[in-house]
Amino acid sequence: MTTYAALLRGINVGGNRKLPMADLRALLAALGHTGVRTHLQSGQAVFTTGRGDEESLAAELGRAIEERFGFAVDVLVRDHAYLAGVVRACPFPAAELEARQLHVTYFSAPVTPDRYAHLDQVDHLPEEFRLGDRCLYLYAPDGLGRSKLAEALSRPRTAKGLIATSRNWNTVVKLAELTASPA
Repeated sequence: MTTYAALLRGINVGGNRKLPMADLRALLAALGHTGVRTHLQSGQAVFTTGRGDEESLAAELGRAIEERFGFAVDVLVRDHAYLAGVVRACPFPAAELEARQLHVTYFSAPVTPDRYAHLDQVDHLPEEFRLGDRCLYLYAPDGLGRSKLAEALSRPRTAKGLIATSRNWNTVVKLAELTASPA
């Protein structure tokens, strides 16, 4: 049995694509997963299962959401080892920063530096980003809402089929904690 986190992109934002967390928990349980829990209202669920892998579990959940709620949702599923590795590999001094200053964008596949070669990082200082294992770490000292670098990073340069979803540092750490052991 492995404990995973499901990261749903773009739900419950601005009153659009509403997916109540109680319904998400029920849906995951109906798919046969155990220890189902959700975190916040922005699309994080933790569950345990003995079948599938990250990609097949994400596809299964995405199909189930579309069938049940009538809209498509991009879903990433990551296991505890990966999530804990993202926390450990943070290239910024996370313990010295406010959670609003540090974000992680999770990708469905590896992303190479050439994807961001068009950006001159010096132009965006003191904001910075670093690539990790299927993720991008963003340091935005004034928060994400005021970040010019976050805006530049999110411009449509996404390869077809690549899913990207971001979380603040508190959520990144909490998901690693929640997946550490089954409920």
